[in-house]
Amino acid sequence: MRIAVVNNFFPPRVGGSAHMSASLAAQFAARGHEVLAITAAYGEAPAEEERDGYRVVRLPAVKMPQLGLSIDFDMSFVSPRPGNWRRLWKLLDEFKPDAIHLHGQFFDLSWLAGIYARRHGIPSLLTIHTLLISDNKLYGRVFRFLDAVLVRPILRYLKPRYVILDKLGVDYCVERYGTSDENSEYFPIAVDVAHFDKPLTKDVREEHGIGDAPLIVSLGHVIPLRNRLPLVEALPSIVDKHPGVKVVVVGRVYHDAFLKRAEELGVAESLIVTGAVPKEDVPSYFAAADIVTHDLNGGCGTASLEAMLSGTATIASVTEDNYPGIQLRNGENILLVRPDDAEAVARTVVELLDDPEHRAVIARRESAMVRANFGLDVVAEEHLRTFDKLVADADVLR
Repeated sequence: MRIAVVNNFFPPRVGGSAHMSASLAAQFAARGHEVLAITAAYGEAPAEEERDGYRVVRLPAVKMPQLGLSIDFDMSFVSPRPGNWRRLWKLLDEFKPDAIHLHGQFFDLSWLAGIYARRHGIPSLLTIHTLLISDNKLYGRVFRFLDAVLVRPILRYLKPRYVILDKLGVDYCVERYGTSDENSEYFPIAVDVAHFDKPLTKDVREEHGIGDAPLIVSLGHVIPLRNRLPLVEALPSIVDKHPGVKVVVVGRVYHDAFLKRAEELGVAESLIVTGAVPKEDVPSYFAAADIVTHDLNGGCGTASLEAMLSGTATIASVTEDNYPGIQLRNGENILLVRPDDAEAVARTVVELLDDPEHRAVIARRESAMVRANFGLDVVAEEHLRTFDKLVADADVLR
């Protein structure tokens, strides 16, 4: 089977969507399928390369200015660059895909490749990674408007089969895009188990002078949707019980409210902010940590699942039914707090730091749960079964 994987985000850009699309592409290729990945140009990355058994093509792109919105990554779009529509369609004409895997419902590459798929009768899967939501009422209204007048009409035309990663995404897509069980698959986020079985690349504690102090790691870009404020608000209570505690925030800082709040609360000295780190170093940060907290504003994304996989006690803020078909049990195979609940964060962190044996038991159960349900090989196989069915159905209609 020939599978085109399309995502504006792709390595060397870091982030859950980029890593997931690249990891799935590698899995498809490893199983004998021909794969072409099409993405937006990024930094010094080459315009074309071979990686992990498949071809990657990066189209010229325009970087979107950062406006302080809740999804304010350094996003790039290809459609403003002249000729990209023709470049993309020529690539697809030459590749002759049997199926197209689109990533991101509001990215222009997904729209352009989706239009190609629709016009050529090629089945497409669309994975919903990021939701257009914001706690800011004005931004929330703007996002809802964009979903209604722009994204939903485009998706109605494209008619993809949706891949939705969690319950929040299911509820959102039903409301905003009119999805249902008839046009959706519920696959969880894919985690690359093999990546966390490799030797560690560095000694994080030594590098940052942490020594044996209690260590909390929070890994992922800092944006308004993941603002780290619940963790910072919890820090005074945590420091009171464990005065030497350190918090390492790993990721690019697009939203610095947590730093200002730490100064106000007098806990800034407990914070170490590293910026973005290479993917190969991520396991070292999790291995160094006693506890990982990333998704405290509502969610449990790639970084949190990778931390669980690595064998580090991890706190998240979702409900036990967050992943359709996967049973989460708070206090047994995951540690859950309510979104934006600093008191619950402080209480849970202190309890874990006070009881290393319980922390280790929780960590082992979290790791086993992720390996069994979120392993890249498991999730890739689900995708391929869906592609097989979609391609077979399309052949019948031709």
